[in-house]
Amino acid sequence: MDPQTVAALRAPAAWAVLQALPEYAEGSALSLSTRLRDEGHDPELVAALLTQSRLRLRGRVKFGDRVDQMLLTRDGVEQASRWQLAARHADRFAAAGLDTVWDLGCGLGGDALALSEAGLRVELVDADPGTAAIAAVNVRDSATARVRTAAVEDLDITPRPGTGAWLDPARRLPGRTDARGRTTRTFSLDQLSPSWEQVQQVAARLGHVGAKLAPSFPHDAVPVGAEAQWASFGGEALECALWWGDLVHHEGRTAQVHLGAAGDGRWLEVHDDGGGPADSAAGPDDLGEWLYEPDRAVLQAGLTGVLARAVGGMETARGAGYVTTQQEADLPWARRFRLVTVHQLATKPLRRWARERDLGRLTIKKRGVPVDADRLRRDLRLGGAREAVVVLTQLGGRPMLLEVEPQPQPAPIG
Repeated sequence: MDPQTVAALRAPAAWAVLQALPEYAEGSALSLSTRLRDEGHDPELVAALLTQSRLRLRGRVKFGDRVDQMLLTRDGVEQASRWQLAARHADRFAAAGLDTVWDLGCGLGGDALALSEAGLRVELVDADPGTAAIAAVNVRDSATARVRTAAVEDLDITPRPGTGAWLDPARRLPGRTDARGRTTRTFSLDQLSPSWEQVQQVAARLGHVGAKLAPSFPHDAVPVGAEAQWASFGGEALECALWWGDLVHHEGRTAQVHLGAAGDGRWLEVHDDGGGPADSAAGPDDLGEWLYEPDRAVLQAGLTGVLARAVGGMETARGAGYVTTQQEADLPWARRFRLVTVHQLATKPLRRWARERDLGRLTIKKRGVPVDADRLRRDLRLGGAREAVVVLTQLGGRPMLLEVEPQPQPAPIG
């Protein structure tokens, strides 16, 4: 969005129209557009207003109720932190005793709002004039937030006690779109903006720095002395946050898992115990009565070994993420399954098994086995009345199918 469009939307008359719009519904968007144009509103402004209405509907999950006072972009909504995580980030800065945070590559300003609400002074910076203009609108009610347009490399930030920085590098490639018209994502550290090298330079200069990276952040790229914390929400791995200086709670790799309802759940952390990867099963004879699957944040953080040691088990295969054991335990950050039957991944025997079990529906979980789940369902000719859950994994170097029964998750405590 260019600064001119931002200014047009922020004008009192246009803002009043935006605030009065009903919740966006695709089925009524055309008639609403026609009505607004008939009322004399400029067609380009009407299109921008409806775009904002649609984005606010999508952005509510990221920003909560504050979305009703914000301007948004599609890329900005997609990359923005959930408000629950943004609050966690802000609390870490506040707990470290900092008073000022430079939000470098501030985007829509969602993290800055959380930092400001935590009592911190925030200096928002974005290289794109349109994005900086949007951020200025979104933090307009904060007396401790200031926005400027600048590139990170052009800033001269003087290190001083109480000052830190937060970076959320853009993971989109400007000018490049996918088949659905969305800006192409990048998973390369070299293509981030600000770049990974610039992030590390800021950390070296200011000391107390946090940076939000993708959940695919490579383990071997974690800087010495830093903390890399993978986070999940609703079972989905959302980010890997890097922390330096006094913002580090536990050096190395950690995970934080959100449990319970979105609005009032709790966070649980899992830390690397230094024990390294788990041992791997040599074959079906090593399988125990129980199979555990860690939360996605724990898995992305490479902490399956912590799970294996917690339950006295071993991984079905190196990197598979499934732990087998005879020990029954309730861990809020791992899903437990009872092992029912074990099968080689061969079509004819599996057809017979499916027929004998009267299976008509199959939930397939897999990791490390290059099998198309939909094709497997078709090959098994499922026509029965029952449903089963199976795990496809390697055992002793051979792909296997494990029939399992999901067990109830322990209720979050506190």
